Amino acid sequence: MGNLDYYTALVRLAPAAVARSAVRRVQGVARQALYRRRYRVDELRLLQAYGAASATELASRFLSTRQTGTWCEHTQRRSVLRALAAIPGARERALKRARAALAQEFDVFGTCVAFGEGRAVDWSLDPLSGYRYPLEPVDQLRLQRPGSDPKYPWVFGRLDSLVALGQGYWVEEEAEARARFARGFVLQTLDFLQANPTGLGVQWACPMEVALRAANLAQALAMFAEAPEVQRPEFLVPVLSALAEHADWVEARLEDRGAVPNNHLVSNYVGLLVVGLLFPELPGSARQVALAVKGLRSQMEAQVHAEGTSFEGSTPYHRLAVELFTLAHVVALGTGVDLGKGYAERLRGMYQAARAWCSEQGLAPQIGDNDSGRVFPFRDRADLDHGYLAPLGAALFGEASLAGGELPDEAAWLLGRPGLERFQALAPAAPPTSVSFPAGGFHILRGAEAVITVSAGRQGQQGVGGHSHNDKLSFELHLRGQPLIVDPGTGTYTRDATVRNAFRGTAAHNTLELDGAEQVAFAPTRLFALPEDARARVEVFQTGPELDRLSVRHDGYRALPAPVGIERTFLLDKRERALSVTDRLIGTGAHAVVGRLHLPDVHARLRAPEPEELARALRVPDAPREFEPLGVELGPEDAVRALVLFASGLTPRLEPSSYSPGYGQVLPACMVTYGAQRLPPAWLRWVVVFL
Repeated sequence: MGNLDYYTALVRLAPAAVARSAVRRVQGVARQALYRRRYRVDELRLLQAYGAASATELASRFLSTRQTGTWCEHTQRRSVLRALAAIPGARERALKRARAALAQEFDVFGTCVAFGEGRAVDWSLDPLSGYRYPLEPVDQLRLQRPGSDPKYPWVFGRLDSLVALGQGYWVEEEAEARARFARGFVLQTLDFLQANPTGLGVQWACPMEVALRAANLAQALAMFAEAPEVQRPEFLVPVLSALAEHADWVEARLEDRGAVPNNHLVSNYVGLLVVGLLFPELPGSARQVALAVKGLRSQMEAQVHAEGTSFEGSTPYHRLAVELFTLAHVVALGTGVDLGKGYAERLRGMYQAARAWCSEQGLAPQIGDNDSGRVFPFRDRADLDHGYLAPLGAALFGEASLAGGELPDEAAWLLGRPGLERFQALAPAAPPTSVSFPAGGFHILRGAEAVITVSAGRQGQQGVGGHSHNDKLSFELHLRGQPLIVDPGTGTYTRDATVRNAFRGTAAHNTLELDGAEQVAFAPTRLFALPEDARARVEVFQTGPELDRLSVRHDGYRALPAPVGIERTFLLDKRERALSVTDRLIGTGAHAVVGRLHLPDVHARLRAPEPEELARALRVPDAPREFEPLGVELGPEDAVRALVLFASGLTPRLEPSSYSPGYGQVLPACMVTYGAQRLPPAWLRWVVVFL
């Protein structure tokens, strides 16, 4: 698919969105023109805003201006510590994060990069390639450069390390240790501001990153407001000016110019809201807060389906969206700003959706892109850990359907003692059950210690694609809380376009590939576009105490010279503790059909089934009458987890593969392949027996 084809498809899918995008582009040009003519927030404007006659007076009055009830105000410290005390290990985890931030140790997508306490940070460095982005005006900066990735220096520049230092300052009781964290905050903040002048270099290239950095800096500054090291004019003046500069930059460069704005625009609004509400004295705050409130209400409706799923078409991006909208909600509540009943209801639904697809161990399926993005810098978590979201939602809303488990560290920090009390007042909710989210395209079957999540719906971002993959009718299977058959993940974005496209291609998913073609053709140079041509949908969704049945279909291969539709039926047999999968090809012409099952590791081997295993498989409805003599055993040899049996004529093979459980991480794994030449109508069947 070329660029002309892409834009033609885009206009066909969302003509109104394209028209609105053109209007927003004109508005964006006007905003930037106003930004260039504005008065910068210098010391004089700050003094006027704070009603101070001198920088010394501003510093002396700074603490008295902290009057909000937001979680990060120093007046909330005791409430937060009370909640942390109820969570085993929470204080120790906070101190560990704080000490790493003090030593300026950064976890950059699984790689530890350390600069040392008090030393200068190389803010423009991509540590994987060694490339340093130049301090050029962002409009001239070449951001997408083969072999490098701006997301790596953005890990440094988001400055969530400042909040980690604030965590140490709050949980530590010894005076000198607290002062050390405060000095670390001052030094790291000034180092960033001096090394990254406004508008120059990679740290200003993405308004989303600027907005989230501003939010972190604002929250951290509030946490340290009572520290003598912070109440100095030579620190406060440049930092408050920088907050205003960040907000003005984001306001002028709102990421609303695409046909369908996404999480970037939400991040812009969150940054403006947090800075404006925590520091209402700053010039422009009132205007920016009003803009953010209106924008967040609008984007909650546009980017979150009524059923509670994010419109991104990605479970990892759903987690990011939950955290973004929650931070806005919490800060707004703490300052008396109402984002509206509809906003709160959809946010509650987002928490319920995340609970629906999490395994018993709190792990989410990896559907769509995973860039390891988070907003809450309170506790380090695995990239697929979504289990903390449900109890956080329970504590936030007092929602009984989300209750259970342990109060997460995030709830203690954001909600303090009131959140703890709401959580403790709730009885544990019943376990989640099978559910279908047709708008989001996620469908979950649960039972027999298994969680099966199937992808079948519209491409994300209203059909633009964005963070969707060619994964229609693909699935993940978690057994006893752990992933068994997986989506291989994302790998990277711009560092290597070939890797990016391979991980989002059909062959990288647990679905059928016909004639070596993609489900949906995509332009290899457009890394975030995947047109809506598959038209995946649900045909049947039935649940019961013994059997769950899901039939889904896509028409992506109707674009072949000999058109074919594919219907896949999942049947979860809770009596036999097994899953049967049947693919039906409807169309014309002979086709080379290949199916794949991707694994998270290399623990698989061929073996013949035991009589009892074979008998169980044969008793599953829709199972084939005859199986291949060898099946595929999954799991370590001393801890076997399942056996996959294929219908006669579908000989399984084991081949090397890769698994990316988080952004930038690619691990050796293997996959099961099977296939045959088929002339529709034709069926391909196999069964997974849980052991």
